[in-house]
Amino acid sequence: MSAPPRTTPPRTTVPPGVPGHVAIIMDGNGRWATRRGHPRWMGHVRGAHTVREVVAHCARLGVRDLTLYAFSSDNWKRPREEVGFLFDLFASHIERQLASLVANGIRFTVIGRRDRLPPTLVDAIAMAEARTAAGTQLHVRVAIDYSSRAAIARAFTEGGDGTETALLPAVDLLVRTGGERRLSDFLLWECAYAELAFLDVHFPDLATTDLDGVFSDFARRERRYGGVPAVTETTSA
Repeated sequence: MSAPPRTTPPRTTVPPGVPGHVAIIMDGNGRWATRRGHPRWMGHVRGAHTVREVVAHCARLGVRDLTLYAFSSDNWKRPREEVGFLFDLFASHIERQLASLVANGIRFTVIGRRDRLPPTLVDAIAMAEARTAAGTQLHVRVAIDYSSRAAIARAFTEGGDGTETALLPAVDLLVRTGGERRLSDFLLWECAYAELAFLDVHFPDLATTDLDGVFSDFARRERRYGGVPAVTETTSA
């Protein structure tokens, strides 16, 4: 039996200097394993443990929204065995973490196409979304079979008005691990004014101290949204 959800009030604001919406491109699982002489699937397993730590740390810091890029629509180009393993891993990880999500008031949803996913994974997603719907402390979204360009097209063609509210909340901070410096079709609309952080560490090795460093840098940045820097006027006697 899972623990009852916490009764703390919903989080509508975030602490000063903390990004409200954090998006992470979880890159480098396969390379992490290959460089250690392991099969690629071991990197994905290790990455799943890192996901758990990242979610818990963001919840502690007061982040409101966390969106994780797990499987892009282009990842279907990977070997069939690896794709199948990933989907099995997603389903089992969701089921194992469900009680913890509910107990800690964390809402879980998945963005992306579901019509191409295995029924077992679709069922696990639906169950987790229903069980965690009342969570108010952190909203974790996982992008599976996701394409930002496709999401934008749907927003226009299926009744959306093309604004940010038709998609997801605006991203404040986007983090990509693995040493690459690109967005790879992830939250293109939502990242219009996002601060960007590219880390050379592979995702399985991402530590909470790495996140703390990125968040500290975010807190020092001046976000002007097209305006001019704040100026303190002084007058001489």
